[in-house]
Amino acid sequence: MPVGTRVEFDPTLRQIGDGVVVGGVPRRVLRLGPAGVGALAELRGGVVRTANGGALARRLIDAGLAHPRPLPVAGVPVTVLIPVHGRAAALENCLRALGDAYPVLVVDDASPDPAAIAKVAAGCGARLIRREVNGGPAAARNTGLAAVTTDYVAFLDSDCVPSPGWIDALAGHLIDPAVAAVAPRIVAAPGAPAGARGALDLGPRVARVAPGTPVSYVPTAALLARRAALLDCTGDDISSADDISSAEAFDERLRYGEDVDLIWRLVEAGWRVRYEPTVRVEHVEPATWRGVLARRFHYGTSAGPLSRRHPGAMSPLVLEPWTAAGLGALLARRPGLAAAAFAGAVLDERRVRAGAGLPAAGTVGAVADRTAKTARASGTYATQFLSPLLLAGLTRRRTRFAALALLAAGPAHAGWTSRPPNYRVSFVAGHVAEDVLYGAGVLVGALRARTGRPLLPIRARRGARGILGGRSGKDSTHGQPLVRDGR
Repeated sequence: MPVGTRVEFDPTLRQIGDGVVVGGVPRRVLRLGPAGVGALAELRGGVVRTANGGALARRLIDAGLAHPRPLPVAGVPVTVLIPVHGRAAALENCLRALGDAYPVLVVDDASPDPAAIAKVAAGCGARLIRREVNGGPAAARNTGLAAVTTDYVAFLDSDCVPSPGWIDALAGHLIDPAVAAVAPRIVAAPGAPAGARGALDLGPRVARVAPGTPVSYVPTAALLARRAALLDCTGDDISSADDISSAEAFDERLRYGEDVDLIWRLVEAGWRVRYEPTVRVEHVEPATWRGVLARRFHYGTSAGPLSRRHPGAMSPLVLEPWTAAGLGALLARRPGLAAAAFAGAVLDERRVRAGAGLPAAGTVGAVADRTAKTARASGTYATQFLSPLLLAGLTRRRTRFAALALLAAGPAHAGWTSRPPNYRVSFVAGHVAEDVLYGAGVLVGALRARTGRPLLPIRARRGARGILGGRSGKDSTHGQPLVRDGR
């Protein structure tokens, strides 16, 4: 990272010994050499000041242990690309919120009333391209990309209302040449049913974006991207960045999940993707519960095709034997067995750390944190895919506690973390209903794609290789090791 970059540590980062830091999800452990210890102290001040600090900042950011905090950048060469099919009134609201700071390209994906779309675009000063055959969001965005010549493109759906200065606030991340795209937080606009969640809201914490992390993807309902990166992940042999008329950054075979596929291909190609929740864009959600649940179902159907394209990127549940056994004992109301399983998990954690030459400090807290996350994830998994069994369990006295605990895990966590003002029966019931319909969509999508991957839990990797971050384990600056090989 260049000198002057503003950096903040992730809340999970802990120093557990001399020159040893741990944090992130999945967990990373880095052992610092003498130069690295000094660089870490430098970064605690919040700004990269030396080459050593920049090297360590890059390593921590890539491991999810720190995050860049750039200042806004105005006047970047960007085109706003808006695909639309109908919804002329929503498009007008979107364009009015955008203003005239940047050029706008509207792609009409064969709307039934093209005159209405053309009138709105002309009235707001936007360029318009008309597709004669409806191809879906992916096809519309590809059509628009073929006409974009600026270095950057800001994707925006027509049912979104961005906040003022949203592009400038995101553009600071693209000063880093390794960053392909950065996304704002997409929040539900007023008008959704009470208790409904924003389908695209990924939460309030800044994050790197990668499969297997808390923010595994970002939607292209609002996304600022580097055009060269989109060319890089098309898979086509393109000799010039000035002509992408034959390239398909988005897979047009996907009606849902085309944005997830794009983000994962960018990550697989070595690009970085950032999530910046301090920038907010409102997204119009359905006004009825029927519409909310239908949207959840359709989103779920993308899991099957995505799991075939990216088999290592998707799993509904990750379990460790000891924590899973402890959770099972708790649900069976066997506190003695649960305590024994927790003790086994602590001993296993100490064994792993000893094998990696790491201190045992914080072992109990780490195991407790993993147990809580396993409980929450297991509750969501059971609600999504085993809801008939949970409903049957509610009717039997012996299984009622377990069924209630699993059903309540997701809503309880959502209420605790987001503190919604309308946390009541409608929030809990809506949370459960959305999970059930999403799970039904996943099942249908998996059947259509003929794969069981989106439904199958996997076992967490353990051992030194499972907790030590980085590719080579070494970074060097001026001949001094910043991060010592921990394997």
